Amino acid sequence: MDAAIAEACRRSARKHGTPLYLYDLPRLEADAAALTSAFPAPWLRLYALKANPLPKLTGRLPGLGFGATAVSAGELDLARRAGFRNASIALEGIGKTDHELWLAVEAAETPDPLLWVSLESADEAAQLAAFARLAGVAVDVLVRLNPGVQPETLGGLAVGAADSKFGVLADELPTVIEAGGGPDGPLRWRGLHLHVGSQLGAVDAWRSAFRVGLRLLSLQRAALPDFDTLDIGSGFPVAYGVDGSVPEPRRFAEAAADEVAALPADARPARLAVEPGRAIVAACGWLVGRVLHVRERVWADGLSRLIVLDTGMTELIRPALYGAEHPIVALTSHGRPAPADGPVSLARIDGPICESTDRLGTADLPPLVRDDLVAIGVAGAYGSAMSMTYNGRPRPAEVGWDGRRLTVLRRRGTEASLA
Repeated sequence: MDAAIAEACRRSARKHGTPLYLYDLPRLEADAAALTSAFPAPWLRLYALKANPLPKLTGRLPGLGFGATAVSAGELDLARRAGFRNASIALEGIGKTDHELWLAVEAAETPDPLLWVSLESADEAAQLAAFARLAGVAVDVLVRLNPGVQPETLGGLAVGAADSKFGVLADELPTVIEAGGGPDGPLRWRGLHLHVGSQLGAVDAWRSAFRVGLRLLSLQRAALPDFDTLDIGSGFPVAYGVDGSVPEPRRFAEAAADEVAALPADARPARLAVEPGRAIVAACGWLVGRVLHVRERVWADGLSRLIVLDTGMTELIRPALYGAEHPIVALTSHGRPAPADGPVSLARIDGPICESTDRLGTADLPPLVRDDLVAIGVAGAYGSAMSMTYNGRPRPAEVGWDGRRLTVLRRRGTEASLA
């Protein structure tokens, strides 16, 4: 952990209490720049708001050349509050309500319609088409395709596998188009949307899905002349510090370029899009907690030290949900800044929640006592976004650090806010 970040975490804990999320804003901008370098214009770069929708954090991204993807009416509102214009926002999500589909139609009635709606089924296509006819407007749509590949990731993150609930199979595409009114209906069929999974350990499945999307897109051109867009989603992995190296975004971009170059010029899509989320916000985030107590015991797994913090699965559910691992570092030891070269021993770090699965991981840590501070890294994605108030815990403060100053991005919740 960088010494400046460690000091920012300590300062923030002194000023705002714990638990809290701290975001390294220069790191966020650096990771956004890396995605832009890998996928420069004319690629469309759409930030996946579900990773972290905090407007005062994501509000930096429109100015860095990013649009957004939203999967609910709530995320649509958060995207707009962050400064994303409708024309740069895609509405996605496995199950859209009538209200959410109608919001897309209402936007189409203005000079600033949504970028597109990604359809997940024939039912969804039929309902959106009915609303569009009623309003007398055209709505740009993509169809989410399930490419039927087995990505190199955890089973729970493999959304492009054939048995996934996401997307339609290739042979179901004509049914979706017919349900939406066909080529001459109120829906403007613009292309395909794919996403094979998150935290991909290799490029192979992503490349295979991209190839499937390109070929199916080309096959539809004769009947659907506006079918010119392929949104390949994301899956770009983040190194959590425990699993070694991961493929960089540029390797995915190179694979995409190779596949496009293999096509005749007139068969290449006019628009290509990616949807990074985790790759932009994960590494900039730190979850800071305070030691409540230390227990010295011997367990069957050989560990002899248990550290319980005032933060846990309510602020970072990933370890409890699917065994995710995060780097854990001590910020203080016996109340003083933890030395970089002091003695350490292996410890298990748990949270304060009344669930036996509330475990944050293991780490080599120095001697710790009550009120010492600990930071959990790579917590900017699916931390705050998936937090909850279980056990009557108000939401933590969220703080941004620009390299010098600390700024509150969201105030700490109160007990009164739980009701």
